[in-house]
Amino acid sequence: MRRLAVFASGNGTNFEAIVSACERGELAAGVVLLVCDRPGSRVAERAAAHGVEAFVFSPKEYASKADYEREIVRRLDAAGVELVCLAGYMRIAGETLLGAYGGRIVNIHPSLLPAFRGAHAIEQALEYGVKVFGVTVHWVDATLDGGRIIAQRAFGYEGGDAAELEAKIHAVEYPLYIDTIRKLLEDERLAKRT
Repeated sequence: MRRLAVFASGNGTNFEAIVSACERGELAAGVVLLVCDRPGSRVAERAAAHGVEAFVFSPKEYASKADYEREIVRRLDAAGVELVCLAGYMRIAGETLLGAYGGRIVNIHPSLLPAFRGAHAIEQALEYGVKVFGVTVHWVDATLDGGRIIAQRAFGYEGGDAAELEAKIHAVEYPLYIDTIRKLLEDERLAKRT
């Protein structure tokens, strides 16, 4: 079984989609670690419900970003993680994390990158009057949503309701992320990086 870690900061719906896909056998993998930078987030409860170990930390408890990233790397190594899946993790990866896991960290973003980077992509796209929306899975680098694109899926939407649009994005996002993770785990190049 391949070993995944999920990094999340909030509600954890993408975490739920990934761990459930593993439990159903859609992914020949298991989520062995959740990393969460916001104590009290719903995603930690989801991890507990699925029996997934969680490292929940507050960045302000550490002297520097490098310090908490060293602890994250230590836990990833101890769990034997092969692929890190960001799922609403609201921090840019730093040198320490990328130095240890660069080329093995992916993210899902609710826009067709390179357009509308950052935390408010849905609202920005609506504000600009976009009629074609979508999601992007990309490799993580030191930039904000700037890593090489792995997969994208687009869909049309003529409305203006952010909640309705977010539901449509999730309907596309979950299966795309699962399919992309599956393909990455089957790729021999990823196996050589671990």
